[in-house]
Order: sequence, then C-alpha cells, then structure tokens
Amino acid sequence: MYPPPHHQSDDIKKLIAVIKAYPLALLVTASNGTPFVTHIPVIYNDKTGKLVAHIDKQNPQVETLKEGAKATIIFKGPDSYISPSIYTTQQLPTWNYIIVHIEGTISLIDDPEAAKETMVDMTHFLEAPDHPYILKKDNPSMERFVNYIQAFDITITKWEGKFKLSQDKNAQDQENAKQQLKNKSSSWEAGLIDYLHE
Repeated sequence: MYPPPHHQSDDIKKLIAVIKAYPLALLVTASNGTPFVTHIPVIYNDKTGKLVAHIDKQNPQVETLKEGAKATIIFKGPDSYISPSIYTTQQLPTWNYIIVHIEGTISLIDDPEAAKETMVDMTHFLEAPDHPYILKKDNPSMERFVNYIQAFDITITKWEGKFKLSQDKNAQDQENAKQQLKNKSSSWEAGLIDYLHE
C-alpha cells in the first residue's frame, strides 16, 4: 500500500467527509486488460452505505459495468506543492494531498423509476444547503433522459484514505505544511483540512 502507513487513514467518518466534499470522482474499471476511466459525480448514500452514480449509456465504459464487476472510485481533495522554505528543519520539496480510494462491486439499477430516484437524490445532495433547484421525478425531461443513462450503485469492499499531510515531520513543520495547503485552498476547504488533521 502506498503512500506509507503514516499517510494512510482508516477513519471512515473522515473518508466520507472527503467523498461528500468532492463528489466529482474518477470511476475506474477494466475489461480484458484495458482500463476505462470516467469523471462522474458519485454520492454516498448514508442509509445504505453505498456509492450511487449514473453514466451515459453511450460511454464505452458502460460495457465494463456488469453486475458484480469490480470498480475503483477515486475522490480527490485539496492538494498543494510544499516548499522546503516553510519548514523549520532541512527538507526537500514535496506535494501534499487528500485522496480517497474506494474499491467495490457494481450493482446495476435498470428500473427507470429507481434510476430517476438516484438522479433526484443526487440533485438534492448537490443543491444543498439552500436547494435553489429541486428536481422532481415527474419532470417531463426525466422521461426522456432516463433512457440515456445507466444508473448503478457500488457496494464498498475497501476504503483507503491517502492523506499526505507531512505527518512524518515535527509538530511545527506539520502545522506549517497544513497552513500552506490551506493557503492554496478555498475557505470552505480549510475547515475540512483542519478536521482531517485532528
């Protein structure tokens, strides 16, 4: 497993926080030794503990999404180059990052009404917290659109938090690296970075 253990996190609550904060994920599957990668929004269902998504049926990757097929989903959080100039000790340049890798198995959602429900749920999540737009299942556009997507969920079989946050440095250097990452991130990301450092 890489990065090394001190850069790994198995705190599921923290991993879910990253997944929810960065829902545009990389869906990685393979067929006959050929990898397929697509950027799609993927949400975490708190009730089922599964990931839920949909993909355009014209996407060649759909052919790899068989019932029970294995997939890797990558959620990328904030990252930054870390200059040795910010440390109190002699160091080399590095790059810090927050990434979650999920492995799981695919379950297809072929029922049109259930597929529409995944779209409604995803829109509800993405419109939070103010919900200026509410997608309804009876929206006429949904009747057409649902025929062009393949909805699916993913049963999680492995969680991997890859939080490279200068954990191998002394306390002051860790704090300096955290501030460097926060400085390169948005204000709302700063709160997540603080939480992941706890």
